[in-house]
Amino acid sequence: MAKSSTIKVLEHCYVSPPPNSVPPTSLPLTFFDIPWLFFSTTPSQPLFFYEYPHPTSHFISTTVPILKHSLSLTLQHCYTFAGNLKSPHEPGKPELVYTEGDKVRLTFAESGGDFNHLSGNHPRYVNEFYQLVPELPTSVSCEKQLLPLLAVQITVFPSSGICIGLAYQHVAADGRTFNNFMKTWASFCSFGDSFSIKSLPCFDRRVILDSHGLEGIFLKEWRKPRSSKDTVAGNEANASLSDMVRATFVVGSTDMERIKTWIIAECKKNNVPLPIHLSAYVLTCAFLWVCLIKTQERTIEKCYGGRDPNYFGFIAGGITRLDFPVPATYFGNCVGFGRAMAMRNELMGEDGVVVAAKAIGSTVKRLDKAIFEGAEKWISDWEVLFGSELHVMVSGSPKLDLYETDFGWGRAKKIEEISIDWMRAISLTESRDVEGGIEVGLALPKTKMDAFSSFFYQGLKALP
Repeated sequence: MAKSSTIKVLEHCYVSPPPNSVPPTSLPLTFFDIPWLFFSTTPSQPLFFYEYPHPTSHFISTTVPILKHSLSLTLQHCYTFAGNLKSPHEPGKPELVYTEGDKVRLTFAESGGDFNHLSGNHPRYVNEFYQLVPELPTSVSCEKQLLPLLAVQITVFPSSGICIGLAYQHVAADGRTFNNFMKTWASFCSFGDSFSIKSLPCFDRRVILDSHGLEGIFLKEWRKPRSSKDTVAGNEANASLSDMVRATFVVGSTDMERIKTWIIAECKKNNVPLPIHLSAYVLTCAFLWVCLIKTQERTIEKCYGGRDPNYFGFIAGGITRLDFPVPATYFGNCVGFGRAMAMRNELMGEDGVVVAAKAIGSTVKRLDKAIFEGAEKWISDWEVLFGSELHVMVSGSPKLDLYETDFGWGRAKKIEEISIDWMRAISLTESRDVEGGIEVGLALPKTKMDAFSSFFYQGLKALP
């Protein structure tokens, strides 16, 4: 059973940029933003856990004012998050809007829970985390059709730690942009008004060139009648989560090298070509994909077997792959979508990791070569992915150095992505303690988590 804990709300408030510091702004959605309209009911929900050896009284008197002020200064430069998504009646085009007085809902709370338990790697029931996640509306209910883009909850565990919980709409920011926002907030929190941003965020949508006509294609997809138009994730959010647990697994650089050595040996033994791309990301994802396939086959009554197609979906950073320049400080989405496919019987075979590595690696290299090849099918391809029980999706990236986000309390002790509970996804971040390693966040029913853990550790142990 989940450990019981109490949560006490200390304050509900709203934070805006400093008065008259940001002019009213309207930002049209680019073709990079529009696909995320389908995910409005499943916002990203990261939790940052920090050690904080102070009582609640110190938190209220000292830390709360600093957090409020630093967030206001951050929103002056990252004002999109204080604004809203405006979805006008068809055929109007959705846009991000900010007007004077727009604000972010900020909640301060105190938890009676076990900080060290929640910030661990071991299996913990997912329901233990939801009281740390801020409430963010995911549907509009007024004539203006405005949807808030960010909410924050900061929870103190007296004399133990702090959890900064966020919920944000991906239509406003990709992982790179969100990371820049968090780093800016942390810097203002640490250094106060003396902190000076070296490179201001770029909001100029003209830097995104739509030479393939993707905006019109994606808007047409968005306007299609659907039984569940708000999200391509389907009804997963309605599933019972009472028996689900989340756990973190670490794939170290030594593990990756052993996986790579094994793949090369198997290819030579069978006289078959090597996968064309064996990066740390590909090696980790290939190993995880096979572990998840084996877990599903063991723990469900329905055995798929045969040549059923299995999908592995992930996000590919766009800035380094584009054939036109986009500033590193661009504030918005600039990512492509990758979907690898392999047959289930091949993934379940003795060389399943080789098959997975070839499928994922080939997809990565195709995106490297031409990120917009097949881009007109990004939305329809992902609808197929989410419509199949036989899929895995990756959330996050190990390239973002999220653990270096320091609010003045040191590096984060743990980072969790809560939205994977609804998305049948795995989260990837850089490892906090293992250099070159990758942390894998996973949420599964307890029986499946036990099975996955067995396949994961036995699989690593069996490597040369």
